[in-house]
Amino acid sequence: MQETPVIEVKNLETTFVTKAGPFKAVNNISYSINKGQTMGIVGESGCGKSVTSYSLMRLIERPGTVTGGQVLLNGRDLLKINESQMEEVRGGEMAMIFQEPMTALNPVLTIGRQMDEQIMRHKKCTQKESKERAIEMLRLVGIPSPAERYNSYPHQLSGGMRQRAMIAMALSCDPMFLIADEPTTALDVTIQAQILELIQGLQQKFNMTVQFITHDLGVISEISDRVMVMYGGQFCEQADTQELFLNPLHPYTAALIASRPKFGERVARLRTIEGSVPAPHELPKGCPFTNRCPRAVNECAVLKPPVVEFKPGHTVACFNPVA
Repeated sequence: MQETPVIEVKNLETTFVTKAGPFKAVNNISYSINKGQTMGIVGESGCGKSVTSYSLMRLIERPGTVTGGQVLLNGRDLLKINESQMEEVRGGEMAMIFQEPMTALNPVLTIGRQMDEQIMRHKKCTQKESKERAIEMLRLVGIPSPAERYNSYPHQLSGGMRQRAMIAMALSCDPMFLIADEPTTALDVTIQAQILELIQGLQQKFNMTVQFITHDLGVISEISDRVMVMYGGQFCEQADTQELFLNPLHPYTAALIASRPKFGERVARLRTIEGSVPAPHELPKGCPFTNRCPRAVNECAVLKPPVVEFKPGHTVACFNPVA
């Protein structure tokens, strides 16, 4: 029997209106994630990864708006419920770890106060029970002296500790679906490894479904069960992690993987992807990677390639795939 996805995104479109005209930061994206699975979304800066996540959480602000598609959480379309209902979903059924906790956390409120607001709202408990839950979560994510840190302000914590506090806050109400938006970007390598290990351990403990956003292929290969590659706001390719790294089909995916430095290999110069990402209002009508693609054919610039299942579980949007 086929498993029902926890989160199912269908033909999602998010449009921003600028002086140069409207453009789709997320253009007809579809994917699903099963219970307990981690979906990695990868692509260079500006490809639409974070906008996709903010669209799922309904946190897009003007001049942007979600202009099409469905976001189904256990079959319930989050784009059709009112804001009051969505506030119950956020923090309760789904939560998000933001890229930079110093901007996501309120600087004038203690960590405990911010956690209490969320826990008391979603768990319908007393302040004493909320405090106990908050301290327990701070302990669970490895923060030393959690009872003391409960009374600390964000600026009194290191970057790694702030990120752990953000994770504790996100998981404090037992969400079924967690979005991690580049949660290790601003951290050094040692702390980054600790945070990744922490997220994986907590996911297994709570059997959470996770959407992990990053531009780091090394991180994706370590943490994800499946990977979706995006470029210019559009879908490029999706497959199981090992399959994607061993057999990339889209020229952009292949170029990303080829540009990674290999352990033990000495080269005079790292491989790069020629050209640059076009401005949003200058993207071609067809495949957004056309102007940088060595395999581009005439139809690539004018026709949007259909999403094709090349083999079971491995889909690609390309007229001239690598294989």
